[in-house]
Amino acid sequence: MCGICGIIDLDENQTEENRLRSMLSPLERREPDEKGWLIQPGAAPQRSPHIIDLTDKGRQPMTDKELGLSVVYSGKIYNYRELKRNLTTLGYRFFSDSDTEVLLKAYHAWGDAFVTRLSGMFAFCLYDRNRRRCLLGRDRLGVKPLYFVDAGDTFYFASNIQSLKRAGAVRPILSKRALHYYLSFHGVIPAPWTIFENVRKLEPATLLVIDAKGRKRKQTYWTLNFDEKRQWSEEEWVERLLHTLEASVRRQMESDVPVGALLSGGVDSSMIVALMARMEPGSLRTYSIGFEDVAGEAGNEFRYSDRIAELFGTDHRKIYIDSKELLSHLKDCIRSMAEPMTSHDAVAFYLLSREVSRETRAVLSGQGADEVFAGYHWYPRINDGSGHPADRYEKAFFDRDHTEIREMLGPEYRGDNWSRQFVHDHFGLPGASHPVDKALRLDTTVMLVDDPLKRVDNMTTCWGLQARVPFLDHELVELAAAMPPEIKLAGGGKAILKKAAERLIPREVIYRKKGYFPVPALKYLRGEYLEFAREVLLSERARRRGLFSPEYVEKLLAAPENHITPLGGSKLWQIALLEYWLEEMGC
Repeated sequence: MCGICGIIDLDENQTEENRLRSMLSPLERREPDEKGWLIQPGAAPQRSPHIIDLTDKGRQPMTDKELGLSVVYSGKIYNYRELKRNLTTLGYRFFSDSDTEVLLKAYHAWGDAFVTRLSGMFAFCLYDRNRRRCLLGRDRLGVKPLYFVDAGDTFYFASNIQSLKRAGAVRPILSKRALHYYLSFHGVIPAPWTIFENVRKLEPATLLVIDAKGRKRKQTYWTLNFDEKRQWSEEEWVERLLHTLEASVRRQMESDVPVGALLSGGVDSSMIVALMARMEPGSLRTYSIGFEDVAGEAGNEFRYSDRIAELFGTDHRKIYIDSKELLSHLKDCIRSMAEPMTSHDAVAFYLLSREVSRETRAVLSGQGADEVFAGYHWYPRINDGSGHPADRYEKAFFDRDHTEIREMLGPEYRGDNWSRQFVHDHFGLPGASHPVDKALRLDTTVMLVDDPLKRVDNMTTCWGLQARVPFLDHELVELAAAMPPEIKLAGGGKAILKKAAERLIPREVIYRKKGYFPVPALKYLRGEYLEFAREVLLSERARRRGLFSPEYVEKLLAAPENHITPLGGSKLWQIALLEYWLEEMGC
């Protein structure tokens, strides 16, 4: 929920306070009244709203002088109370009731392996004064981001690229590889890459150790194995699924402030609301957002979210955004993106989070169910088609092929077919033998991390709101990986999840046509939206950059609705967003 940033200098140089202060500036709206400083050989400020332990004792950066440890951390450790009880039996004494302090004691007790005991979403930097080493880590599914620049003697880290830029650490040289990913892989730039050559992001389920001599070592502490299948009956799968999901929801409702829910009206968010309402009847707040229709495409699914809210008696709020308000907030939304995010619904989450943050500080969201339980249309195509599975995935998922990317990019930005190579390499990794499992592993550990999850986390934290994702509890993800693909694929996808949902929500919600978070105005660019794209792409700065071929830009501007990606995105919006984001970054 919070944003962290810092500078690590193990040469005992005193870090310049002004530079650290400038890094905090891009995080200020997340929680302007909460910040802390730690200036030692390793320096790490942090700006953090409080969800657990609302007293001063829970503030960060947190230092345990007795143990010689300090930490800054963003996220939430859901099992921190259980870990605290275990650590107490080992003789540790606690001065707060925060999950932050549990990180310090857990590291001291169990070393680097302590992360394997954590259930939650997190990004942290821990400084061990006695060993003069820093340990940076990211959660298993990459819910919380962590960007960094390794400048040799100095190491910068932050929750977004803007903070790194304010420190003067970012060189505005675009990565040709990352551009290829962005333009073909539906906006996904897999870790460790980012759009800038010298900026990296820590991979999910990874620790980065910086020792006293400045040497750096990465360690992967969790992998997802799809080849250890269980042959249970449908009834047993349903029981285990519901039990694990309910346990996840219960853990993630742990908070010292009320926890609400983002309710789209789809099966995933509706299941979450059903379980939450069972645990806290009569006090649950739910939120939905909708837009006006464009080109005959519905801009909301209020009829379904209303049905669920009424059924479970939630305190429900519908947030309707007309096109004029959408445009006025679009530029600020793009400025707030830690990386360029091509999907239309980023602005929807941005505006939804603005409204929700006025009433609550934490919400549960249904993100991840489609990737974990095979809910997308390309999984049956990968299962039933011919040819190499990676080629089938590329044809169903990619926004553009390599030929079109070469056509659209200026000469200095063209390169190899990195996106195709990435998918083929990932499909070739051990631990997923079935073609559908190969696609599910890629989507769960890469696509999900750097598209839907990144969008939701980025847009919610902009407003000091914490979004939690029960479908990405690692025990639930591991359970789903053990399922034979056919029990997910049946009935158009997510079959076993829908069967479990029958015990919680009405069939009319479960077995309707699959919906998405609709923002039609950014798919069918017309009027002032089209003019915005034209102004950005034909600007003097865009012309000097030479990122896109003028002929390609003119072709898209002339008929934007004729250039829609296989996943229903606007090709024109994708490139206009990237140009504007780069402009706002001062590139």
